[in-house]
Amino acid sequence: MLELNFGDPEKLVRVSHALSTRSRVDILRLLSSQKLNVVEIAEALQLPVSTVANNVKVLEAAKLINTELLPASRGAMKVCSRNYDDIHIAFNQDKSMPKGAQHVYEMEMPIGYYSDCEVYPTCGMANADGMLIREDEPASFYHPKHVGAQLMWFRKGYVEYLIPLELPPKARIESLELSLELCSEAPNYDNNWPSDITFWINGVEIGTWTSPGDFGDRRGKLNPAWWLDWTTQYGLLKTWRIDGERTTLDMDKASDATIHDLKLIYRPNVKLRIGVKPDAVHQGGVNLFGRQFGDYEQDIIMRVHYSLEEA
Repeated sequence: MLELNFGDPEKLVRVSHALSTRSRVDILRLLSSQKLNVVEIAEALQLPVSTVANNVKVLEAAKLINTELLPASRGAMKVCSRNYDDIHIAFNQDKSMPKGAQHVYEMEMPIGYYSDCEVYPTCGMANADGMLIREDEPASFYHPKHVGAQLMWFRKGYVEYLIPLELPPKARIESLELSLELCSEAPNYDNNWPSDITFWINGVEIGTWTSPGDFGDRRGKLNPAWWLDWTTQYGLLKTWRIDGERTTLDMDKASDATIHDLKLIYRPNVKLRIGVKPDAVHQGGVNLFGRQFGDYEQDIIMRVHYSLEEA
């Protein structure tokens, strides 16, 4: 569920604008139970493809949908999936929420703030001003400069984050969501370079996503001017969700791991590991994007949905 209130007016305006036309509402309805590409949406709604493409951009900017480019018979196609089943807008922030109502704890972790790593070339990191460390030198990942990374890549291994988790004593955790932009890591770039990227939370493997490639066919929307055209440009925004029944990736079931398996209530933080297993079928590496690179102005966003237990 997406929670909106006056504490983040810009986000409230973006989402409200995205919901302000019938065609965009119809697109969200179509995506309620399936992924569709832009042409399929246009055919279902009997709208021009150009109109649907523009509406998809608005929904994507409001983060109501995810899009990913997949190979097609001619070039690539943009496939859309919905991010949320419910949206809650709280206009009155002065009244406390009743017990049992759902709250959301959100933390955005910069990609450079990892607490542990084990990486192998090709590897490196950069920010808006230039390269931060010597390329293809794994030891450089321990240099203090790593906290400023806005783009980070490695061919094998993992990075691990300790994300603060500060909940009230009587919180009952319902679900956890993770949102981040990432892709494979190839020499320069290769749109057809699969990589099996696995995620772990508190030591529990929640699933593996096979990234279709390391994308460089166009410039990333946020990339600084100094970043070269012939290398990695953007990733795909992926959303993991773990609840009491299962783990999903972009609304599709990814594993049987549940929120109870993560034992969150006993920890002051969430340990997130992102990496490529040594025995992965596709060992195609990882690119992680921060706020100043790629297509999405965000780092790693964690949202924990919880309710307060009755006294």
